[in-house]
Amino acid sequence: MKKKSAEKRRHVVAWVNKAEWDQVLEYLYSTDLALQRFALQRISAWKGRYANSPVAVECTADLVRCQVLDRSGQLGGDDLVLLYGAALVRFVNLITERQQGKAARPLRRLAGNLNIPEWVVNLRHDFTHRKLPTLKWCQKGCKVVLEWLQQEYWARQLGGDPNQDWVQPGVEDEEYELKQREDELVTRQKEMEAYKNARDLLISFEKEQFQAFDGQPGPNDMGSWPAPFSDMSWLLSEIKQFALESSDLLTDVLLENGFLVPTVEQLETLGCDSCDGVTRTEPRIPQTFLQFWLPLLKMLNSPSFIHLLLEKLFAELKLLASEQNPHRAFYISAWISEVLVCNSVRFEYRFESKTQKKNRMKDRIFVNRIHLRWQQLLSACLDAPCVSTPRLLHLILDDMEHPLPLDTREKLLQLCSIYTRTDHTKFHASPKREQQPIYTLESLQEKLQHSSHHSHARRVLADSEKIEAPLDSLGWVQAEKAKLLRDSPWQMCNDKVLWKDYPLGKVPGQSEDPSCLMVDNYSTMTVFDQQVEFESNASHGVPGVLGQTRTAEGRLWSQSDVNKLKSGLKFF
Repeated sequence: MKKKSAEKRRHVVAWVNKAEWDQVLEYLYSTDLALQRFALQRISAWKGRYANSPVAVECTADLVRCQVLDRSGQLGGDDLVLLYGAALVRFVNLITERQQGKAARPLRRLAGNLNIPEWVVNLRHDFTHRKLPTLKWCQKGCKVVLEWLQQEYWARQLGGDPNQDWVQPGVEDEEYELKQREDELVTRQKEMEAYKNARDLLISFEKEQFQAFDGQPGPNDMGSWPAPFSDMSWLLSEIKQFALESSDLLTDVLLENGFLVPTVEQLETLGCDSCDGVTRTEPRIPQTFLQFWLPLLKMLNSPSFIHLLLEKLFAELKLLASEQNPHRAFYISAWISEVLVCNSVRFEYRFESKTQKKNRMKDRIFVNRIHLRWQQLLSACLDAPCVSTPRLLHLILDDMEHPLPLDTREKLLQLCSIYTRTDHTKFHASPKREQQPIYTLESLQEKLQHSSHHSHARRVLADSEKIEAPLDSLGWVQAEKAKLLRDSPWQMCNDKVLWKDYPLGKVPGQSEDPSCLMVDNYSTMTVFDQQVEFESNASHGVPGVLGQTRTAEGRLWSQSDVNKLKSGLKFF
């Protein structure tokens, strides 16, 4: 049972008042032998008045007496060693005695709890069990112990009641340490049980999905799997409840091999092709494998889960930078790409039918945009270099809510491509090419062809081509054209218009008033004010040399005729 520390107790002391106690302290640590002898005499008087003196006071008096006799030159070296030894042994035994319980405990551990140097305890063992140490070591040990007593006992009493028992804080801490170890053991056991429960839930989900996909694992693997849950909705609710309690643990288990990172056997069972070297730079999840995990991921969908999942994925990708595991790195990168594309607003499909849009949205983990921690994602992406980093970096830079300057993005992509030894042009066009406006259908077609090489929409087209291949292809082309014509004076028209009813140069909805074609801001300039270059046989096209110009019909125009024409014409 612990004593009540709050209860105040009265003490019988040997000193007359605090002034006497302060005087003894000052004289004990003085360099004057006469003052030290006086302090020792007062402590001897205290012992005569009251036998139960504080342990620290007695130990201090023993050690100071050793120093006084040493400096007086009255004793030889061997006598001093024995005298120092007795004082140091008494110090270690008396100071650590309060910590000893029913079972004997090592003195080194007890002294360590009191911040007593271990070599002082070893010096005590040498005195009691081994060869006596030298006088130099005895003097050093006495000096260190006196400093410890001054700091741990005497200095503490100056600010409080010198009558109170001296007890080192944290002394009763063996029981606390044992309790702390027990708590750690219980916590570790709970973590192991939670980890096992998470694996069992996810394995049961996998088994239910394999049965739904008519592709059960082999008979050798069935024995190690727990019995599946009969109700998938109940299973998903159990996983969701587990995620609310231990989302970190569930995410860690999801990223293990055999779950979001499939094994080769699982891919063969689902009929998916393993990732090859050609697609490592642009990783994407196979459609069948994505549909396999969509029910679970849609159920876990929340901003906090998406943030945690991306953080864990990038951390795992960073660890894989030093390992040769291309299969795992491919799927970790593919899941990052999948999440970023789901959150992206750049890949719009404005000209899809309702069926096409429904088919596309049902294959996404989440639909509504989430405010991601873009700076954190950018740093995490750059800290995890791999062959797919340029692709992931391109997705982050294009979708940031506060995008970086164009030249900064271009330099980051270039540096990343150089470091990872990948083709920079596959993920980002040059600034000049991007900034070049679209004037003709030929330039639109050229940009459309370039966009088709790196657009992520090709995955959606490839995955749904079995259902509506011609319609999806047309919708994708129209969407890409609309995206390329964004911020351009030209617009795509997909309305059903009978163009034979409109003359050349007129569009539907155009007013009959020619002024509708006027621009808002313009300035006039006469043709005469413009610099015109004429060609002649003598000047050979040198600017500033004017001569007669022959038309196709052979007529000659004089300089006055040209001036009249120029002065009579105006340009808007």
